Amino acid sequence: MQLTSLLALALAAGAARACPGEEHDHGHAHAEHSRRAFPQTHLTPPTRPLEWGDLNIIHTTDSHGWLLGHQKASFPEPNYSGDFGDFASFVAHMKQIAEEKDVDLLLVDSGDLHDGTGLSDGFPPGGVDAHESNKFILDLPYDVMAIGNHELYIYANTLDMYKNFAPQLKGRYLSSNVNITVLNEHGEAVSVPVGSRFAKFKTRKGRKVTSLGVLYDFTGNDVNTTVQKVQDMVKESWFKEAIKEEPDFFLLVGHMPVRRDNWPIVFNAVRAVHPTTPILILGGHTHIRDCLQLDGRSIALESGRYMETVGWLSANLDQQRGSKKNITFTRRYLDPNRVTYEYHTRRSNFSFDTLQGRLITQGLNELAKRFDLSQLFGTAPQDYTISQSPFPSNHSLLSLFAAQAMPYALTVNNSRANVPNIMITNSGSQRFDVYAGPFTKNDQLTASPFADSFLYIPEVPFSIANQVLPALNNAGANERRELHERALEREREMYARGEVDMRYLKWLEDMDRRSNGPERRAAQNATLGYVTHDDCPGVGDDVLHAPLPFFSTPDFIGSNAPNVTDDTPVDLVFVDFIESQLLEILNGLQSDKKYAESDVLPYTDVLANAVLGIYAEKFWN
Repeated sequence: MQLTSLLALALAAGAARACPGEEHDHGHAHAEHSRRAFPQTHLTPPTRPLEWGDLNIIHTTDSHGWLLGHQKASFPEPNYSGDFGDFASFVAHMKQIAEEKDVDLLLVDSGDLHDGTGLSDGFPPGGVDAHESNKFILDLPYDVMAIGNHELYIYANTLDMYKNFAPQLKGRYLSSNVNITVLNEHGEAVSVPVGSRFAKFKTRKGRKVTSLGVLYDFTGNDVNTTVQKVQDMVKESWFKEAIKEEPDFFLLVGHMPVRRDNWPIVFNAVRAVHPTTPILILGGHTHIRDCLQLDGRSIALESGRYMETVGWLSANLDQQRGSKKNITFTRRYLDPNRVTYEYHTRRSNFSFDTLQGRLITQGLNELAKRFDLSQLFGTAPQDYTISQSPFPSNHSLLSLFAAQAMPYALTVNNSRANVPNIMITNSGSQRFDVYAGPFTKNDQLTASPFADSFLYIPEVPFSIANQVLPALNNAGANERRELHERALEREREMYARGEVDMRYLKWLEDMDRRSNGPERRAAQNATLGYVTHDDCPGVGDDVLHAPLPFFSTPDFIGSNAPNVTDDTPVDLVFVDFIESQLLEILNGLQSDKKYAESDVLPYTDVLANAVLGIYAEKFWN
């Protein structure tokens, strides 16, 4: 593991310094990060201590490489400024508290370690996504981890998890319904689980646990990987055998949202055999904070995204099996920062950091330096957000990308630059906000991580090309019902392929509406952050915030139309991710020509994840 070599170096160099806090001053890249131990921004402390039970769980999910914390000064970013070294120190102290209380504490993750920041995605040519950053995750004492869909988009990533990551968890990296095809010792292709189908173990206090690691019905996986439908998984003989013996509780972990998905299928299959055994479900995937109970002896928790949330779950379990009484559960959504961590561990800034935590922080900064993540493209003059500003507007990242960055970056050194064009991409191509200040390689990979290419169809009449974007967004449609059904079907297809923005943005919209967002923000008595409404008792959020402003955005965005006549031939430029949809729309708008893939050509060598950097170098210096 990464920590072993770092520990040796630290001991040799006398890293266990007398003055805690110095460990954040590494004298190189990520100066912002090195100052976070003493944040300039005032952070609101938690409102009350955590409620402990005899069984407690710390939960992470959808971390997507966000191991260096959120480093920007604009709220809500400071809420999530704790890095993975801080988290490691928090877990260590919480484990100690659990021993003092003589209760169980488990650490669980629900998947998606890949795709999201420079630490996971900024590897040099020939590398594998998240191979280096995942070494730091292995330094924490996770009891159970489950596979996510982002582990499956590229076979090399899945193979890396199978060969190098899963074995380190010693049977606790779970992929109940996910296989990989590899060559066996005879050179024959065989399909095997990426991790383990299930795990059975005992807690520190001797409680028997049966755990599964389930992925939702994902269809966007790479060749030589297999995702079995959840409804088929529960019919398998191994599944029936795994749940046959009654444990003290079932720990159902998986990359599947606790609402509007297939957890009830798994839950009901277990309940058919064990009507009263406690069931704890820890889900993920849709990037939201959520909690519900399927019956009085179960709970299902989902803990956000991007290390913006650390989930807490506690339960007072019955001492004897067979009880039918409702179980007392509590849940809490923690903002991952040092103020939160120090409050709940009863530590000060001078006693909080463990040696392991300091070394993880140091190692992450060294990895950032090795990947050159502080490479500066320019200085963003203001914040550009995806949903906190209206679209179109001067503060919208989608407006910036579509109307300014794409038209410049895609035409630099391009022989087609003088041909009028219309450029279109999907709004989901922008994954995270851009904040005022230095715009680095890491910011570019965070905001726009997908390495999609751009294609074009030449000589499309402007009158037709100009209708493609509105048609993609279903604007001005007459056949409303048919198009609504088609839109729902498209949403289902996109969800199956891994698209979660529609669920996450709907959650933000509901949050702003249900929380009287404009009034709460106008009162200026709380910082911006998540305000959670779920279906579990009590208040879930650890810190009270005012909700983020929300403005709806279209599914597709495009450049400003050129000032030409209707019959002028233009280049219709688009990102490769939407090729099939765009061809269907284009053929539905006119009948003069049947457009096919053979009419589509490469437009530029510039990939989508380089557009903002090219733009920033020109206009933000």
